[in-house]
Amino acid sequence: MEEKNNAAGSFEDIQIEEGFYVFKIQNNSPLPQQLNRDIDSSYIQFHFCLKGSADFLYNEGSYSLPVSEEQSLLLYNTQKDLPLHLELQPNAWLFSVVMSLRKFHTLFSKEAHIIPFLNKENKEHKYYAQEAVSPTIAVIISQLMHISLHPSIKELYLKAKVYELMALYFNKSEEADTAQCPFLVDEENLKRIRQAKDIVVARMAEPPSLQELSEEIGLSLKKLKEGFKQVYGDSVYSFLFDYKMEYGRKLLVSGAYNVNEVGLKIGYSTASHYIAAFKKKYGTTPKKYLTAATANSISS
Repeated sequence: MEEKNNAAGSFEDIQIEEGFYVFKIQNNSPLPQQLNRDIDSSYIQFHFCLKGSADFLYNEGSYSLPVSEEQSLLLYNTQKDLPLHLELQPNAWLFSVVMSLRKFHTLFSKEAHIIPFLNKENKEHKYYAQEAVSPTIAVIISQLMHISLHPSIKELYLKAKVYELMALYFNKSEEADTAQCPFLVDEENLKRIRQAKDIVVARMAEPPSLQELSEEIGLSLKKLKEGFKQVYGDSVYSFLFDYKMEYGRKLLVSGAYNVNEVGLKIGYSTASHYIAAFKKKYGTTPKKYLTAATANSISS
């Protein structure tokens, strides 16, 4: 493990297994910071921006690929090395997984057909994908960035969480057959499903019923349920619960609101109801979570 810490931020380069590394990068300063690491073409890169933003620089800085908060970036090119030339913006956190193709195949060999860059037409070409970080993955990244465990089990915890992260990143619903799924090929239906997601997020404190939602987007209740599950991997209200919990967690961590105020903002009429929901999601109370987060921040 390589670790560098200073008042402005920190960088950890941790080997999980042979050909399998993670980087934990934080810039707590008011100025951009740069980081360079050699990564050759035999490695696949997964970058998750949890906070702030970062720029991946190429061709001696003439080309910049920005990644904003709560976005992920996948990079893979068998024809060319993709060294890490990173400019991390002020108050930004980035978590990266770098894995050799050999190691990757051992994880997904039986399911290679669901991984786009392992498809026959892509496996010898460059591959790039940028997408939003789901609330569930955001929680795992946050846990990985704030590990506070005894050294004897820290390595085991880190390894387990990184595997969980990879599993969720590539999670595919067994029921979602692209060839038969109209929501993945019918742009109009897909637009309506996304509209449904936007509506429940915007009205999280008082979301519409499923029937009201289906009428508002102009899609039958059955198609709404099936489509939302296929597009977002979860039911409407399960997705909304995860979103509300993550949104509320960020409000708490900001320090601008107390528990009762956060609960009201995301739809809980009493603090006790919000505390119960928070404990269901994160396994601890908001107060204990904040205490642990503060302690980790100080120790960092």
